[in-house]
Amino acid sequence: MKTVSISLSPNTEKDDISLAFKELFSSKKVEGKDIEKFENIFNDCFKFDKVFSLNSGRSSLIVILEALGIQKNDEIIVQAYTCNAVINPILKLEAFPVYVDIDDNLNIDPSLIEEKITNKTKAVIVQHTFGMPAQLDKIKEICIKHNIFLIEDCAHALLAKYKEDYCGKFGDVSFFSFGRDKVISSVYGGMIGSNDKELSVKIENVYNKLDFPDKKWVNKQIRHPILMNLLILPFYNFLNIGKIILELSIRSETLSKAVCSIEYQGELPDYFPKKMPNSLAKMALNQFKKIEKFNNHRRELAKYYKKEIGGIFNINEDAIYLKFPIKVNNGDAIIKEFSKYNIMLEDGWRKKVIVPPKTNLIKMHYNIGECKKAEEFSDKMLILPTHINISMETAERIVYILKSLI
Repeated sequence: MKTVSISLSPNTEKDDISLAFKELFSSKKVEGKDIEKFENIFNDCFKFDKVFSLNSGRSSLIVILEALGIQKNDEIIVQAYTCNAVINPILKLEAFPVYVDIDDNLNIDPSLIEEKITNKTKAVIVQHTFGMPAQLDKIKEICIKHNIFLIEDCAHALLAKYKEDYCGKFGDVSFFSFGRDKVISSVYGGMIGSNDKELSVKIENVYNKLDFPDKKWVNKQIRHPILMNLLILPFYNFLNIGKIILELSIRSETLSKAVCSIEYQGELPDYFPKKMPNSLAKMALNQFKKIEKFNNHRRELAKYYKKEIGGIFNINEDAIYLKFPIKVNNGDAIIKEFSKYNIMLEDGWRKKVIVPPKTNLIKMHYNIGECKKAEEFSDKMLILPTHINISMETAERIVYILKSLI
């Protein structure tokens, strides 16, 4: 049985793998017409003032912060229970993340934001965790009252809706991610959507100074869905062959890591920020055409998990459930048991309020005890997969095994 994974290129289907093969031999890997084509089709959906494609969500956030004029010692409000990919762009500009605890939907708690606002506060970043929309009306009202920017982090929430409009349309600016485990995947990739003409000009000024990543970096990403689906996942637990191939591929720089080692320590590699290369735009566009199918599938699995297991979220038709979180007291033991069945439930979104778990919280300027609800949730978190390669039969198997363990 092919290994089930939450994080190792879960979205890819046969057409995505075929496209990646073709792109390996393309002469238009870095610059090409597919970049503009993807931007146009993306914005046909959202109707932003302007969009800008980049090589990651991290790059997107860096460009946004620079365009907003964020400077040393400025403060950016973020939620606890987030990824270091959100915090590191703030640190790159020598600004400070200010953490706010979460609500029952694992999003920033609006009732706790104002007490963290100071004269140094420049923006609030709202993360729609796992595709569940945050309480945007309340948060936007606070930002307007205090004259601070609202940035929407839509990395988990592509085409999720809040009150009949898409997440990303409520803030001053928003960013998206097309990483290997996101709503759609080009292995690396990101997009900025600006809702303000004046801000669009500032973003464009920053954006135009960026280079594209080099061809070697692009090739690493193109290889990812090919090797992952043809060699690594099929043999992941068979004499550890797949694991060995993955490790050797990363060491030899045939593939790239989702998070490199310096990111755990509050730094970013030099390939952020960069523009989105043509091959990744082409791969993202192919996935974007299938997004309704992907998201409807996620909703169906979420309904099933909710019925059988419970879980943290109440089912909301406007959410998309990139991942389905539940609380357990024995997460490590459950994950270990599932691995015996070739089901890898470890995806990094657990154990710490800033993930992945190897992240150095001191470097992130987070103090233990600062956001107790986020700490409690993250400590007991277990993620169930919802991506397109999880059939209902597989979901039923996951539920059957899980019920015997909790």
